[in-house]
Amino acid sequence: MSLLPETARRVDEIAARAQAGGRAPSLALAIVRDRAVLHFAGVGAHPVPDAKTQYRIGSITKTLTATMVMQMRDEGFFALDDLLYRHLPGTPIGGVTLRQLLGHVSGLQREPDGPWWERNTGGDVDKLLADLGYDKLSGPPFRRYRYSNLAYGLLGAVLARVTGESWATLAAKRVLDPLGMKRTTYAPMEPFARGYVVHALDGSLHEEPRLDSGAMAPAGQLWSTVTDMAKWAAFLTDPAPTVLPRETVDEMCAPVVISDLESWTGGYGLGLQLFRSGERVFVGHGGSMPGYVAHLAVHRRTRLGVVAFANSYGLRNTHIRDVALMALNAALDGEPETPQPWQPPARPTGEAAELAGRWWWMGREYEIKAVGDALEMSGPNHWSRFTHEAPDRWRGAAGENEGEILRLVRTPEGAVAHLDIATFIFSRNPFDLA
Repeated sequence: MSLLPETARRVDEIAARAQAGGRAPSLALAIVRDRAVLHFAGVGAHPVPDAKTQYRIGSITKTLTATMVMQMRDEGFFALDDLLYRHLPGTPIGGVTLRQLLGHVSGLQREPDGPWWERNTGGDVDKLLADLGYDKLSGPPFRRYRYSNLAYGLLGAVLARVTGESWATLAAKRVLDPLGMKRTTYAPMEPFARGYVVHALDGSLHEEPRLDSGAMAPAGQLWSTVTDMAKWAAFLTDPAPTVLPRETVDEMCAPVVISDLESWTGGYGLGLQLFRSGERVFVGHGGSMPGYVAHLAVHRRTRLGVVAFANSYGLRNTHIRDVALMALNAALDGEPETPQPWQPPARPTGEAAELAGRWWWMGREYEIKAVGDALEMSGPNHWSRFTHEAPDRWRGAAGENEGEILRLVRTPEGAVAHLDIATFIFSRNPFDLA
């Protein structure tokens, strides 16, 4: 499968304009879906971009760190509302929670102490923790969004402490290997793009060092390729249960904080950035390290995503995020959305058979139908999914009634008299307004 020729030409144009105007030695831009690269646009000659060439992905690394935190939460290692001191005893900033660190609402400052960690060889976890002090908190939690690389260094330290394994080992074992991301690595592996600072005055290229971030690796260490990021984009749209169940990834995508209170164009979930463009909301993350910028975003409903890399420390007069989202919008606007094939539904059985059909509340019509092992309810400006919890009891799993109880109320003879959904009574009789 590939993009329509008109859409592909538009993506090529976006890539060419970004590379030329941004003065990037090379720029890679790809539209992806379901682990596949639908269209690759590579521009530049230092090096000539390739879908299998590694670039440094910077803070996209945080999405993998967050995924491991959520895995271990699901496995019972800790709760997201645990205070940090429970897992890093003695730290003077132990009064913040893991959830606050994940969502950049802990009040923690952006960077650790010492020389700029992105451009120097990093120290170990013990040194990172030894340098912490109360002065690293710039304000109380949840007062406002404050992006913090330091927060992710601390989350990586928690992962290492509770498992006894290094963050790099955990990332490979828990995320990269299960998803087949063989070209996503801790250190660069040939072929990889050298990273540059492009001088503003004469356009000369100054190669940046490629250093080990040490304890700050969970915030931005990894290297990857377009083909591997296509697999990561697919995971965010259609999660692999061997890594995380869909419900947990949905939880990560739910907004914790709005980062742009003026226009509400950005927010942050649990390790994932949210980007609003018109009526669309994308999920992903940006990244930068000296010599590199990167961006990954997906439109979860259509499963379309975008991957963008450049081997320069920023693009002149534009931002890699804007380039990526422009390309993704072009693909969404230009490509027809293919409906899922219709299949005749299986005949519902048991309680699902009793519930299927039309129901009424306050003169409004609603329909319940069985979808696999679940029930879906639709009506005027309403949609809910329920899963069976106990006899005559269903729990809202998604939609308007998420978390609420659907209870079957029966007659003395055992027939279903009506439904009680969070105290709202639904009847088979359209004229029953009780």
